[in-house]
Amino acid sequence: MPNIKIFSGSSHQDLSQRIADRLGLELGKVVTKKFSNQETCVEIGESVRGEDVYIVQSGCGEINDNLMELLIMINACKIASASRVTAVIPCFPYARQDKKDKGFFDIPVDNLYAEPAVLKWIKENIPEWKNCTIVSPDAGGAKRVTSIADRLNVDFALIHKERKKANEVDRMVLVGDVKDRVAILVDDMADTCGTICHAADRLISAGATKVYAILTHGIFSGPAISRINNACFEAVVVTNTIPQEEKMKHCPKIQVIDISMILAEAIRRTHNGESVSYLFSHVPL
Repeated sequence: MPNIKIFSGSSHQDLSQRIADRLGLELGKVVTKKFSNQETCVEIGESVRGEDVYIVQSGCGEINDNLMELLIMINACKIASASRVTAVIPCFPYARQDKKDKGFFDIPVDNLYAEPAVLKWIKENIPEWKNCTIVSPDAGGAKRVTSIADRLNVDFALIHKERKKANEVDRMVLVGDVKDRVAILVDDMADTCGTICHAADRLISAGATKVYAILTHGIFSGPAISRINNACFEAVVVTNTIPQEEKMKHCPKIQVIDISMILAEAIRRTHNGESVSYLFSHVPL
């Protein structure tokens, strides 16, 4: 591809490398380091003049440092006369429901969806998928699960949570039928995993034969790993928007869907001025 450069921030080198390999490109040379006062320093190690630059940086690990590093990398490329700079952010930081309304953009933004990759994983890895119920662990995810259930032509259910305060679940009410079926919990992210582990228990007690969880972003902080290990999941499936290698060593239930091909195809389409909306319903081959 002419006039395209891909750089990786330090948050997720593995995913950046997969994206570059998929596009048949080398990752651009960049050195990130910290001054002794902990300020971030970024040196772009090659010319980007007139190039279409893509910087891959996920909102994970040291989130604030990585966000600052991304901003400095964008600035460095702009100063070096890149024709266009696009941030590729697999897991967008500061985007949980309670913070979502505070930010807005005055530049073009494409929101990518894991749903096509999730559908593919379900069909390839759950033999009984035709007799399953897609379950949302809260009312907010109802739209997400109805979309997946419609595409699979199966039923959906949701769990209504009554909360006393943030991060503490009080009581759970299941709306829908999971008796003698495989229940597949679907959510956008799991952090401490209290909600999905409670939900799994609720589904088993309501007669589900097996419970899977499929989550776009597996943050898995605090007691998450021990909770998953002790819960009744067949598998907890996440995409690789966040590195999972270390977590998988301590939790054999975690499985990963690689979404590098979706990001690579989005970069290719953006670079060529093609529509990205094809990716909302298809997984690139």
